[in-house]
Amino acid sequence: MPQTLTAATASSVVITTQMLEKAAELALDSYRPLWTGNSGEQSTGESVARHLDATITLLNKDGWTRTWSWPTESASTLPATDDETSVREMVRTLLDYVREEDSATAARGSQRSALTALSHIGGTEHGDPDTRDIAQDILNVLVQALTDNTTARFAAWSERQTRTHADITALLAASARFARTYGPGAPASEPTTS
Repeated sequence: MPQTLTAATASSVVITTQMLEKAAELALDSYRPLWTGNSGEQSTGESVARHLDATITLLNKDGWTRTWSWPTESASTLPATDDETSVREMVRTLLDYVREEDSATAARGSQRSALTALSHIGGTEHGDPDTRDIAQDILNVLVQALTDNTTARFAAWSERQTRTHADITALLAASARFARTYGPGAPASEPTTS
């Protein structure tokens, strides 16, 4: 019987050990070494897993949104200026506008898409640009194994209308598990990908 991994809340995503093994095979066939970032340096599976774990924590704290777009209604509009408007008046009007927009954004909440959260963690003590890119590559490989489609990508998968917060966190958790199991620094009894 396959071992499954699901999020604490109901997720339609079921991660099996066999799916993770298939993802590891796909990773071996990738066009570049999975665990080497754009810096040219290799990251450990544990460092990538920490990045993914922190992404889950951030999404659980701030909230998740399927996609991000500019709000359709604006809190206010900038008034037109004329030749008689002083620079001081223009700057004051502009600052008032920015404050109103900032307040409106705060009122809407700080929800993040999965990719935005992944990128945010890349600039914190939990990750860097290499672990961000490697995490996204792992997410791509897992989505390919999940959908049985080698052209599938996590970004598009995560933005499907049927996707839920539980689906996203289940795949992020599975990716952290994958990194710890198959990444550099994994226990010697576990296989690693190049």
